[in-house]
Amino acid sequence: CKILRCNSEYVAATLHLRGPGRGAAFCTALRSYSLCTRRTARTCRGDLAFHSAVHGIEDLMIQNNCSKEGPTAPPRPRPPAPNPQGFESLDVCDYERSFLYKHGRPPSFQYCAAFGDPHIRTFHDDFHTCRVEGSWPLLDNDYLFVQATSSPVAKGFNATVTSKLTIIFKNMKECIDQKVYQAELDNVPAAFQDGSVNGGTRPGGSSLVIRERSPGRHVEIRADYIGTIIAVRQAGRQLSFSIRAAEEVAWAFTEEQDLQLCVGGCPHSQRMSRSPRGRGRVPAETARALCREMLPVEDVYFQSCVFDVVTSGDTNFTMAAHGALEDARLFLPDAEKLHIFQ
Repeated sequence: CKILRCNSEYVAATLHLRGPGRGAAFCTALRSYSLCTRRTARTCRGDLAFHSAVHGIEDLMIQNNCSKEGPTAPPRPRPPAPNPQGFESLDVCDYERSFLYKHGRPPSFQYCAAFGDPHIRTFHDDFHTCRVEGSWPLLDNDYLFVQATSSPVAKGFNATVTSKLTIIFKNMKECIDQKVYQAELDNVPAAFQDGSVNGGTRPGGSSLVIRERSPGRHVEIRADYIGTIIAVRQAGRQLSFSIRAAEEVAWAFTEEQDLQLCVGGCPHSQRMSRSPRGRGRVPAETARALCREMLPVEDVYFQSCVFDVVTSGDTNFTMAAHGALEDARLFLPDAEKLHIFQ
């Protein structure tokens, strides 16, 4: 969806237009803006920013007595003067900056995580423990596709862990080439599959970068062009995934893209109780003591830690829950939602 390009072209074309004499040029810019949105209508029909722009154009044309018929080529934009927010230009590859420029407020964000068994914290702050063996999409929208592949945590157990993560950053003409990131157990690279560490040679290529936080164990991917940060970690024999995404990005999908664990959680048939029944590989009280050393509050992260240690017998799962909690502490837009109690 290219609505951000339409928005930026309109802003650039009208920044220098001031006062009562702007009429004809302003109407020309509005018609050009309207034409641009019509050209993107097919791919943008599920995008809130698109619908907001369409309604805004209609209102502005009525307010300024603009005819729908007439020239559509926008006037040649002059270099914009600094505006009250202090921005000298609108950078379409800096999502947060351009959103603040256009709306006068910072964007809203959503948070999702998958770690351990896997346990899923959705954009709605629902929390599920899932069986989900095989490959399942965590995200599938206009900007991102994220797939997690799960394998049994141990022979004879229903519980599974994430053993592979595939993240596709979809092509965005103004900013980045399509980039694919893939992590597997004992292989958490600090580069995309093509060996690059950024979004490519386009002008906005630096708006997508990978940073290594702990060699072979923890990477952070910053996608500033969509206001998104992703963390990938390995703790023990499992991978974890955390994302803070701009609200507009998180909800940019159609009805056909209905299976996304970050949106709807795991299907009902795949949900498990976090109260281990039967004989585990580590006594529950031992697991509770180990998890208490890493996690200060007995919330769902603590419950998940106990479940994973009991089920797998791997004490490294305390680090998985601890890492997920630290990502949540960094990424969550609302600190009061850090701990979930069930």
